[in-house]
This record gives sequence, C-alpha cells and structure tokens, in this order.
Amino acid sequence: MLPTIEWQDDAVVMIDQRKLPVREVYVRCRTAGEVARAIKKMVIRGAPAIGVAAAFGIALEAHRSKASGTTQFIKELLRACTLLASTRPTAVNLSWAIERMKKIFEDAKSGASVTEIRDRLLLEARRIHDEDVENCRAMGAYGASLVPATASVLTHCNAGALATAGYGTALGVIRAAVEQGKQLSVLADETRPFLQGARLTAWELVRDNIQTTVITDNMAGAMMRLGQIDLVVVGADRIAANGDVANKIGTYTVAVLAKEHGIPFYVAAPLSTIDLQIPDGSHIPIEERDEREVTHFRSSRVTPEGAQIRNPAFDVTPNKYVTAIVTELGIAEAPYKDSLKALERTQD
Repeated sequence: MLPTIEWQDDAVVMIDQRKLPVREVYVRCRTAGEVARAIKKMVIRGAPAIGVAAAFGIALEAHRSKASGTTQFIKELLRACTLLASTRPTAVNLSWAIERMKKIFEDAKSGASVTEIRDRLLLEARRIHDEDVENCRAMGAYGASLVPATASVLTHCNAGALATAGYGTALGVIRAAVEQGKQLSVLADETRPFLQGARLTAWELVRDNIQTTVITDNMAGAMMRLGQIDLVVVGADRIAANGDVANKIGTYTVAVLAKEHGIPFYVAAPLSTIDLQIPDGSHIPIEERDEREVTHFRSSRVTPEGAQIRNPAFDVTPNKYVTAIVTELGIAEAPYKDSLKALERTQD
C-alpha cells in the first residue's frame, strides 16, 4: 500500500504530493513547525491525511522538547497545537485529531511524567494513523455495495490513499468494488487549479491497474448527457449536521449535473469528517488559497497582469444533491440530521 505518511526514527516522513506524478519524493519532518509548513504548502493534503499529520506533528514536538517539568512541556505542546490548527481551516479532521492529542496530555498532566506523556502521545498518533486505514477499508466495503457490477464512475479531486493514511475514501470505494470483481472504469476530473485529479487520482489508479480516463472539469456534464457516467463518488473535508458537504471546489457543479441527469452522487468520508456542531454548510469556513495557483502553471504565467483572481479551495454541496454518505460504520441517507446523528451514537 502506498505509504502516504509514516513515523520513522523520530521523524514524520510523507510523500511530496506536489511532485507527483513526475517524481516520487519523500519529505522528512522533524518538528511540528515543519509538519505545519508541509500541510500549508500542500506537501500533504486531504482531510484525513492532514489530521494524521497534525497528530504526528504534536508527537514530534513532544519528542524534541527539552522540558523537564510537565507545566513547560504542556505549554510547548499547546503552542504546537495552535500552530497546526491554523494551517487549513476547512477540513475538520485537522481539529478533530488535535483535540484527540490534547486529551492525551491534558488527562495525563496530573501525576504523569514528561516521558510518560511523550510515549502516550506517540501511541495515540500511531493509533489515529492505523484507525484511518481501517476506517477507509470499512468505508470501501460499505460503499462497494452501492456500485453496480459494471459501471463508469466519475470522481472529483483526490480522495485516495494520498488523501488518507492509506487506501482512500472515494477511491477506497472504487478499490473495494474492483477487489470484489466488479468491472469499473473511472473518469477523473482534472480538478483545477491544483490538478489533484489529473496528477494524483490518475497516478494512484494507474498504479492499481484500474482503467482511468482523465477529463477536464468542464467535460463532466457532456459525459453525463452521453450516458458515459453511471455514478459519482467523491470525498469530503467537512460535513455539516444536515448533510451539507464541503469538498474541493467544483464538487457542487458535479453534484448539480448529476442530479439533473438522474445519476447517484455519493460522498465517502469517515465520521471524523462529520461536524455535528454546525447546523448546515453556511457555517463551514472556506479556505481561500494563493492566487498564484490560478495565475501560473508551474513557473509560467497563464493569466494577464492586472486581472483580479479568486481561488476558493472548496465549495459546499447542499444535502438535496447527495444520494448517500458512506462512512466506516454504514451508509447514511436523507434525512441526514437523523441518519448522521444515529451513526455518531453507534460510534459512541
């Protein structure tokens, strides 16, 4: 399985997704600050993956700390938590993982030594990593039940092994269906402006010998009208209590087109992506990224000087366009306020 992110010899090693598919390069982070920069600069991306990265970043900070007393030690950890939480605002998995790590050192601060807290933090980070892989595999098995024996599947952005600790969410559904013997072909939206579909999704699927065709984002509607798409499956960065879904910019367009053409639109995401604290998608913060991602392709400028630029990284798909939400504990359908809450209770 593709090693998206791993703990190796007191360092966090992650594949540099900016270099794919041309080069397979790995980055070694030794501090929480280096992990934060890697998240911010898109060395690693994908909601579950950056949650895992943040957990490992806190464990790194614990390992490099010279503090001998728990008070100073915890102050340093809290600063690392704040830094990591500031990197990407939309994906709730980031704050979810940080809160899990915080609970470890806050629960342990009374009576535990620095060494004991340090060990518990690394254990918890490893647990978050391993749980993510397990959750993706469980999600894939549930989602595969929604896939016909023969189908053409459209996906947007990259919700594969690269966006998780391994296996993937949306691509996990595709992988599981193929493992069950289903005959699938995949259409991968290129996903402008960062080209996660063209560069990353296609790279993963070609490695797995799954038939893959890259299309530009504005081809999806035409392909649907021609009957060349049977279903859509995407990932998510945050899902509100009512089932509104924040995902990579362009997802909303695909969902509206799928609804118009009577095509199922499925979202695959772990329960850690569901934010029951916000009632609907209007409360999800949308990250606006550097305009250079739009104005340039690598070092070449493709837009004229003086043109104003917008670069929201995500959009929100209202729940009325979502056929079902696939999680590691089962499939939620409308009304999502009830079905998502029921899945959370199952987890508890």
